[in-house]
Amino acid sequence: MISHVGHYEPVAREGIPFVVVPAVISALAWWYSYPWVSLLFLLISLAIAAFFRNPERIPPSEEGIVVSPADGRVVEIVRDASFEYIRDESLTRVSIFMSIFNVHVNRAPITGRVQKIAYRPGGFLDAREPEASKTNEQNAMILKGSRAIGVVQVAGKIARRIACWISEGDEIRLGDRFGLIRFGSRLDVYLPQDFTITVEIGNRVRAGETVIARFSNASVEKSARAGS
Repeated sequence: MISHVGHYEPVAREGIPFVVVPAVISALAWWYSYPWVSLLFLLISLAIAAFFRNPERIPPSEEGIVVSPADGRVVEIVRDASFEYIRDESLTRVSIFMSIFNVHVNRAPITGRVQKIAYRPGGFLDAREPEASKTNEQNAMILKGSRAIGVVQVAGKIARRIACWISEGDEIRLGDRFGLIRFGSRLDVYLPQDFTITVEIGNRVRAGETVIARFSNASVEKSARAGS
């Protein structure tokens, strides 16, 4: 049985220091009779807590699906993409951009095993730019369910901290939280060509809930036979 992984606090632990500091300043300002300063820092603390929110999500129960690993908007669908950790196979890349207003906790798009995690330093282009997938700081992973897929956390122009909460060898379930990227950033999902993409550029998606692709019947049957 696969156990849940990831962090489950209502506010992601990476955000706690950023929430506590303005909250303490707010309390001190109130103590020393500066109510407007206190209110300002209280609002800042609440806004930061909202950014690092880590809500509960219920993934679909349908078999053979891939759900979005991030909240945000689909900005690219590349039908003939390559991914250095899945060699000799043409893939489809679905890229999702997260603005500062989106939930930034990332979730597993499939149930499977974490085969590989590879961090790579890089630049900080605007995450909406196509070149960001190639040049920006990123954390790539391969998840192996009935098929292997790639998931890449890509830092953006102001998002310079990628958190990954899982390790190679972990078993992960559909919708489990696996990491976070601070501020505007993107997630790339690399899928085999025989997956059916169910979203279009411009669509809004929710991590762990929105179905972005489905296995074809041929893929499911082939994988089932290979595992039997």
